[in-house]
Amino acid sequence: MSELVDVMIEAEGWEALPLAALAERAAKATLGHLGLDAEDWEISLLACDDARIAGLNEEFRDKPRPTNVLSWPSEERGAETPGARPDLPEPGFDPELGDIAISWETCAAEARAAGKPVEDHVTHLIVHAVLHLLGYDHIRDQDATLMEAEEVVILGNLGLDDPYSV
Repeated sequence: MSELVDVMIEAEGWEALPLAALAERAAKATLGHLGLDAEDWEISLLACDDARIAGLNEEFRDKPRPTNVLSWPSEERGAETPGARPDLPEPGFDPELGDIAISWETCAAEARAAGKPVEDHVTHLIVHAVLHLLGYDHIRDQDATLMEAEEVVILGNLGLDDPYSV
């Protein structure tokens, strides 16, 4: 049995967390919630620092600043109609769902500011990023409502509080 999430740690801060286990749990919960078998898929996760993610954010989004998480789906899966569910991938030839990068400093600072364990915040961000890999987005209001609702259910299934009820 292979792992769903291939984790590459670049920043030392990540060594303090069981990141591979958190990522597996979050990704499997997300796929399972949507009726996808985790055995059919692969995800790459880069655990980096703010400097690295700022470079990636600038290169891919023209935003030269750090962010908490970025994702690159292996193919476009987004729904054309606002608020519609994306078409889920079919298992088959290419098991790669995409790549995720997550920044230690930003995640740790956001968790502190929210008064929550960094493990919980990281789990939320990985769920969020996996949903992006599957075509969910939050640019249009209707899509954001759908994506956030999915996150709340998935996190609830993992025993975590609703991150949007602040």
